[in-house]
Amino acid sequence: MRKTREVAIFIYRGDEFLIARRVPRGVWNVIAGQVEDDESFPAAAARELAEETGLIAVPFDLGLPQSYVVPPEERTLYAPDVTTVAIESFAVEAPAGWEPTLNDEHDSYRWCSLDDAIALAFWPEVKAGFRSAARVLGI
Repeated sequence: MRKTREVAIFIYRGDEFLIARRVPRGVWNVIAGQVEDDESFPAAAARELAEETGLIAVPFDLGLPQSYVVPPEERTLYAPDVTTVAIESFAVEAPAGWEPTLNDEHDSYRWCSLDDAIALAFWPEVKAGFRSAARVLGI
């Protein structure tokens, strides 16, 4: 069963953001994942960051709680009473020269301007997250 809590991690370097293409759907997204039952949002953000990119760092909370309605075609992946998923967003600055080592959840990545990242992002919550992250970060 899928979890009811997720994290989104906005990785930036200068005025660019990292965006990665998820497999098998081929959609562009930030680094993201589910929060385990015994895990806090910040711990999940650090774990997902390391698992999906190889970057060991402590992301900071952007103060951007979001949620999304589980699409009807995905309801069977969740417990019967689950209709929404809560998301907490985090950001982390990538070290100069660092490039991600993607795990099998992604097949490619790009460093993008804010506008390009928003244009590529598949989910509206991620588009909104990029705008908020840029405001918080002064990008």
